Amino acid sequence: MSGILYLVPTPIGNLKDITLRAIETLQNAELILAEDTRTSTKLLKQYDIATPLRAYHMHNEHKISDGLVDQLKAGQTLALITDAGTPGISDPGYLLARKAIDAGLTVQTLPGATAFVPALVNSGLPNHNFVFEGFLPPKKGRQTKLQALASETRTLVFYESPYRLERTLRDLAKYLGNDRPASFSREISKKFEDTQRGSLAELAQYVKDHSPKGEFVICVGGAASK
Repeated sequence: MSGILYLVPTPIGNLKDITLRAIETLQNAELILAEDTRTSTKLLKQYDIATPLRAYHMHNEHKISDGLVDQLKAGQTLALITDAGTPGISDPGYLLARKAIDAGLTVQTLPGATAFVPALVNSGLPNHNFVFEGFLPPKKGRQTKLQALASETRTLVFYESPYRLERTLRDLAKYLGNDRPASFSREISKKFEDTQRGSLAELAQYVKDHSPKGEFVICVGGAASK
């Protein structure tokens, strides 16, 4: 009998945000695949989870994913986690899930934390329809992508690091319009959680003046319907 691959969301901030089912799944798995074993060890210790860990990240996923599929075929139960949030959402997870599905194996994804959902709901922008873009290309294809998004009428959602935040806000303002309504959220579910709202130009100036830290979710209102 084949095993099961579980994709398990982990807290994006407060460790109490983990679900009871996630804890149970991690306890019962035969192996946990972790993006960074050092980060994940802290979470596992918090909940007395003694399941063995193995590193699985963007630098080794192409090399080891076939072997992991063989382990699943042999009947092992594997759980995949990332540093924070849901595997596969701008994090490792897609490749292994795709290979397991192609091999006819069972893949189950647990519900749980994903940074863009609370950021989008908290933005005050329309969220009945939206487009999740993840990280913009840092160089090649960036201008083309921004030009294509300029006419998108749905709310746009991006991830960004503190090092490129101001540049990204200014690029968005350049191609989408200085006055386009937007927000950014950081430190979601942590002590210093913060959301700033305003036009793209105003937010870019705020970042220049305050240099906020953390990982960011940017939400931008869609182009006005014609």
